[in-house]
Amino acid sequence: MNKIEKVVIICGYRCNNNCVFCINSGKRHINDKSTTQILREMLDARERGKVYIEFIGGEITIRPDTFMLIKQAKKMGFASVNMATNGRMLSYPDFAKRLVDSGIDELIFSIHGHEPGLHDSLTRVSGSFNELVQGLKNVRKFGLKKVASNTTIVKANYMHLPDIGKFLLGHGVTNSEFIFADPTYGGVHDDFFSLMPRISEAAPFIRKCLALSKNNKSIRHWHIRYVPLCYFRGYLKNISEIHEVENFHTEHLAPDFRNQDVENSRKNISRQKPSQCRGCKLFGLCEGIWKEYLIKYGAGELKNIKSRDN
Repeated sequence: MNKIEKVVIICGYRCNNNCVFCINSGKRHINDKSTTQILREMLDARERGKVYIEFIGGEITIRPDTFMLIKQAKKMGFASVNMATNGRMLSYPDFAKRLVDSGIDELIFSIHGHEPGLHDSLTRVSGSFNELVQGLKNVRKFGLKKVASNTTIVKANYMHLPDIGKFLLGHGVTNSEFIFADPTYGGVHDDFFSLMPRISEAAPFIRKCLALSKNNKSIRHWHIRYVPLCYFRGYLKNISEIHEVENFHTEHLAPDFRNQDVENSRKNISRQKPSQCRGCKLFGLCEGIWKEYLIKYGAGELKNIKSRDN
């Protein structure tokens, strides 16, 4: 099967939220890309055969060229044009309508709690939850068919993952990524023990959340990302990395780096399978766990699986 050629353009690191776990918290000083630079990257990517484009930040909606970039991506012939957002600007009906009318195919909302207190404590912006909920309603009202989400898993919210999953489904979000926090750099690296959950403690709640997708034919994508597979034998169809390796070839173009082989570089650079994993039945599929996690918490929680059966 031919893989989908995907490009993720990181337009910059400015944001109107201040999330405690943000991996880009130490990069706010780096200048955002100019409109011209982004357009050149888009055209180059399209000429090299990329058909799927995703704009991320930072927060793209605070850029004045947001609508134009989406329109240009459609004109260039990208088959799927997507954007990640915290949803706050979409609480303004006129903004939401212009974004939908620009031709965006799918919006990916960052949703880290199922109620205002939890979400706002993680974004450190009072009212951000209510704004994103209004944003969800607005884009639906103006005709956007595809709405997705991502949820970063930290100590403060892992016990609420089943409730977050139910909240998402209640709002018609059936394409969701649940992301085990990345401590390689940024907020979780800097405040590791306050933010980074232990996989052994978080896994039962993650599994309960993933279980919401079983026998639910309305769900398009309901995946966990960045976890060791020894805790998820019964959920291998819900592992993001397995899905990505099978279906995508992805490159990331950021203001400060260029990664043209995301699927392979991730497991070689920032994740690791310690010696006790050798011989595990899931070894070939698994990307291990974060190297920084092993430094701080050790490898004692990881299991060597003798059978791939549930």
